Amino acid sequence: LLSIRDFKKAASLLLDSISTFTATEIYSYSQFVMYTVVCATVALDRKTIRDKVINAPEILAVIRDEPALEKLMNSLYNCKYKDLFTALVDVVDDLHLDRYTAAHARYFLRQTRIVAYTQFLESYHTVSMENMAQTFGIGVAFLDRELSDLVASGRLSCKVDKVKGVVCSNRPDSKNMLYQTTIKQGDLLLNRIQKLSRVITI
Repeated sequence: LLSIRDFKKAASLLLDSISTFTATEIYSYSQFVMYTVVCATVALDRKTIRDKVINAPEILAVIRDEPALEKLMNSLYNCKYKDLFTALVDVVDDLHLDRYTAAHARYFLRQTRIVAYTQFLESYHTVSMENMAQTFGIGVAFLDRELSDLVASGRLSCKVDKVKGVVCSNRPDSKNMLYQTTIKQGDLLLNRIQKLSRVITI
């Protein structure tokens, strides 16, 4: 699943088997934990990460020996984005050296940044580019380019106002979406009833 970048299924299977892992002839337990944390970071929601990764005793027993990975895991959950981006560089370097993840290191880098940007923007309707760049510890020009690319490719739900220098979040409103869906379904039902009544009248 890692080879086809199905991180969600991979994370689920890795977490299910973490307490019974014994195949150390294939790779070490610390590598197994690294794969688990990496997959969980880009695929699972914050509550699941807290319950099954951050508070998992099997992971806690090993991850203290992997400071960059521990920093990555905790900083994303605790919304310390500058620390996250710092740790991300070291973790991606480790992924490049691993035979199973080397081909996917750049993809993981991009996906993790998308997760971080999305999580950050969920807390704001509008935020200045300068403040966001400071929060992530990156330059405004780099942030502008990256957000523009992600918005254009449909990977990030926001708008970049370069004139005002702000990012406007387009958070999907589930209640509004449900309301619109209900209205559409009601219109379709009314149309069908009207057609049926015409047939019956004839």
